[in-house]
Amino acid sequence: MPGSDRGLEDIGRDIAVSLVFMTRIPASRLGLDPAAATNLQRAVRVFPLAGALIGAIGALVLLLGNALGLPPLAAALLAISSLVIGTGALHEDGLADTADGFGGGRTLPARLAIMRDSRIGSYGALALILSILLKASLLAAFLPLTPLSGAFALIAAETIGRAAIVYHWAKQPAARPDGLAGSIGQPADDTLWMALVFALAIGLVAGTAAAGPIAALVALALAALVTLGFGQVASRMIGGHTGDTLGAVEQLAVLGTLLALVAFA
Repeated sequence: MPGSDRGLEDIGRDIAVSLVFMTRIPASRLGLDPAAATNLQRAVRVFPLAGALIGAIGALVLLLGNALGLPPLAAALLAISSLVIGTGALHEDGLADTADGFGGGRTLPARLAIMRDSRIGSYGALALILSILLKASLLAAFLPLTPLSGAFALIAAETIGRAAIVYHWAKQPAARPDGLAGSIGQPADDTLWMALVFALAIGLVAGTAAAGPIAALVALALAALVTLGFGQVASRMIGGHTGDTLGAVEQLAVLGTLLALVAFA
């Protein structure tokens, strides 16, 4: 049907726009006009789908490292590294800046100023180190049993993490209206709900394949609690969201998902 074809074409274009925003892939490689590729108002609805594709790349690296006989932690670190390189450390940068701002700033203006500073401080460095080590160790826990479980766990986590971005973006006001996230505007309710549906479907399927249905449900619940809790902290500390807090909430939701999948497998 023509309408269905158009709908699939629109979703495909939105995924391409999302990938350009969240990775180092040039817009031209995905057949997009560089100017049009910055239009995220609608594309955020498919952030979880883009996250699943990004997670699949890391999953392939994880399986390759395991097939080559690397120690589980080494294979997991390579998988995490591939995601960091592929995304240009977009979300990790947000986590570090948020940790520096929330940890080092005593007033709202000071926190926002620290978060805008490109230099990394002790809070940011510690947040990055702990985040990467925790993600890698959780991912490595799957490999001695069934490597495919680790691959599916990473896909589930990256999918759910991108849904956390959309929720935080939609539910928290812009703390800095002149920032990137503030200038784009908040996602509409229908956009948010579509992103959550995508995340729920993929998260349940991939999470169940990784650790079973109970673990998948707990992972979704824990990621939701982490997202809601972080939103409250961001509201209290800076009055809403910035591009940095969007990256931070993604990282925290990924951690929450992996933690639950391992703990309840």
